[in-house]
Amino acid sequence: MSALQRPRRLGAVAVTTSLVLSGVSVLGTTPALAASSTVVITEVYGGGGNSGASHTHDFIELTNNGSAAVDLTGWSIQYASATGSSWTNKINLSGTIAPGGVYLAQGATGGANGVPLPTPDATGTVNMSGTAGKVALVSSTTSLTCSTGCATLPGVVDFVGYGTTASSSETAPAPAPSNTTSVTRKVPTVDADNNSTEFAAVPPTPKTLTSTPPDPDPVDARIHQIQGATHLSPLNGQFVGNVTGVVTAKTTNGFWFQDPEPDADPATSDGLFVFTGSAPSVVVGNSVVVKGKVTEFRPGGSGGSDNLTITELTQPEVTITGTAPVPAATIVGPGGRVPPAKVIEDDSNGDVETTGTYEPATDGIDFWESLEGMWLGLDQPGVTGLRSSFGELPVVPAGSGTRTVRGGIVLLKDDNNPERIMLDDVLAPIPTAKVGDKLAGVVTGVLDYSFGNFKLQVSQTPTVVDGGLQREKTRASHAAQISVATFNVENLDPSDGPAKFNGLAQAIVQNLASPDILALEEVQDNDGAVNSGTTAADVTLNTLTAAIRAAGGPAYQWRQIDPVNNAEGGEPGGNIRVAFLFRKDRPVRFVDRPGGGSTVATTVVQKHGKLQLSASPGRVDPANPAWAAARVPLAGEFTWLGDPLFVVANHFSSKGGDDPLWGRTQPPVRSSEVKRHQQARSVRGFVDQILSKDARANVIVLGDINDFDFAETTDILVGSGNTALIDLPRTLKDAERYSYVFEGNSQILDQILMSRNLLPGHAYDIVHMNSEFPDQISDHDPQVVRVTPVPRWWPFP
Repeated sequence: MSALQRPRRLGAVAVTTSLVLSGVSVLGTTPALAASSTVVITEVYGGGGNSGASHTHDFIELTNNGSAAVDLTGWSIQYASATGSSWTNKINLSGTIAPGGVYLAQGATGGANGVPLPTPDATGTVNMSGTAGKVALVSSTTSLTCSTGCATLPGVVDFVGYGTTASSSETAPAPAPSNTTSVTRKVPTVDADNNSTEFAAVPPTPKTLTSTPPDPDPVDARIHQIQGATHLSPLNGQFVGNVTGVVTAKTTNGFWFQDPEPDADPATSDGLFVFTGSAPSVVVGNSVVVKGKVTEFRPGGSGGSDNLTITELTQPEVTITGTAPVPAATIVGPGGRVPPAKVIEDDSNGDVETTGTYEPATDGIDFWESLEGMWLGLDQPGVTGLRSSFGELPVVPAGSGTRTVRGGIVLLKDDNNPERIMLDDVLAPIPTAKVGDKLAGVVTGVLDYSFGNFKLQVSQTPTVVDGGLQREKTRASHAAQISVATFNVENLDPSDGPAKFNGLAQAIVQNLASPDILALEEVQDNDGAVNSGTTAADVTLNTLTAAIRAAGGPAYQWRQIDPVNNAEGGEPGGNIRVAFLFRKDRPVRFVDRPGGGSTVATTVVQKHGKLQLSASPGRVDPANPAWAAARVPLAGEFTWLGDPLFVVANHFSSKGGDDPLWGRTQPPVRSSEVKRHQQARSVRGFVDQILSKDARANVIVLGDINDFDFAETTDILVGSGNTALIDLPRTLKDAERYSYVFEGNSQILDQILMSRNLLPGHAYDIVHMNSEFPDQISDHDPQVVRVTPVPRWWPFP
């Protein structure tokens, strides 16, 4: 009963596509008909009991359109997933169904939501998808074994495939239902063997036969009238006809077409997607006239998805009238349509689709909406991020935003980079590239939207022009300096193999210049994601320190505390944690003081006039709810040339669950911030234990904070007054403030903060060697600060 998500290509309800050539209408697919019978399936509902469901159970409804009773004993209702071939999920039937009678078969439930069904005539545990699947009425209880062609098999009395991905149906699949709608036969007494035209997605009416009014006569419309100067079409839900245009691109379940005579309003798009449900018969360059229903399709489903909708034509009838040149691509960027410079959306306080404001000239989300479905061009766009596992590559037009010193684009407090757009691989493969590269010539495609981002579906694979970016190396600290670094090593465990350990070792030795103290994040236990109960990470850390030695680096020791098994989030079974490495050949010493443990809080005590930790290494505030299902910070007491240094390694909770920048909720709700604010207060409270006793104590707080330099999380960590910490990313120019690249935005997630007395003569470096490169050993850039602890009598800076 799971609500299956559709594949990574847009569309809406599946319907029969009529293709008209020279005035002759031809069905786009060959009908696949079930055996003739008076008993037919009239309704299918798979959302039973799910969140928001109207009824507690799945059900299938039958009726007898004959003049005599039909004995159903020995028959069965069988179900298979949308593309599956297993039909063992079924309900065996018994009893008779009278002429004109209704027979209700009750299936499984997905929860306690909804109202109970009327008394069923048969029950079973058939568990159906609420959005896509296949249902067969069979005159035996022998399970089918097909995936395609099922409707014509011997013994199949009636058949319904529903949802766009159904691999078998009568002619074409019925529209996709939901938790609040069923697939219902429009006229219960008519069976013309065409699921797509005979069924509608409407509120369920179990054991009550209903009729759906016929489709209204279409209204003539142009593409720009359908798109409108708004996110939702002013003609949404209406049937339109005589919609003319030229086919610009096609995919497996539809095509885009564009009006060659656009209107003069830049706020209205002149391109549109036509959802055919199967491979369309048109080709690029066909002039077409389309009749269909205006539909707003929301990728990911209508329930709970924060995606914007895509305006489409569904249930189409397509007439090819000839051929024509594809309209010239509308250039986005210099010399063409220039995106807003900073603002994604600043007028909405909720659902941007219903806010009543629409300003493409100033709001990026409205700007790209005004180009939805159009044939666009980007002239030599710059690459600002890496190709994702879904084949998406972020780029920006020339002259965009605050660019990094290395060719990326920086996320700032007042600039979310609305110029940024994803290139996607639905129509052509996307190449591998690194930040700072460019793409040659004009990159063309149609504008699409899915998974929280506007995307240009490119018509052909772009050519990458190498930007020459090289991995950075920091310099080594001199004799009087201590270097302290942080490095997220991305779920490191022994199963990663020698290549990753050797790569990290080379990075630590060559790029980080073998720092004196290194805080590591995302260290996993000795068997990684295997959920064995193991929590120790000695093999992981020994393997890394051995690899550093083999790479020509110094001997490192390590300190850490094993977490409670499966209690601190991360990959299940991995027991992720933070750890310290420190050099044995430099005048840095770790002060080992017993008493630390996974659930024991270390505190700051004063003995003989000196501050020290009650346990070193020790965990910071582990009982605080802020650290539930999160990595507890690790505090270590070090000395450098005899001077004490307190270091706190952190890995705050991630941004998972936050609204996307380009979602319909504007401004985006960052729900994950609440947890990080609690964590920042916890760490700040520990720092205050130190600095309230000695404002000149040497303190460094560092790690993967999972938040921006301008975020409230960082403000809390910084604090105020004489005990305020210095947030080192804030000391850099905007173009240098990044340690991570997400969807093409270069941003700060990793940070180093330190007490004020360490500021004189410090040198801070974010070492860009991972986040901008496709062949990375971690998705984070490490960073290092070199400081010279000053004598206690030295005046405050």
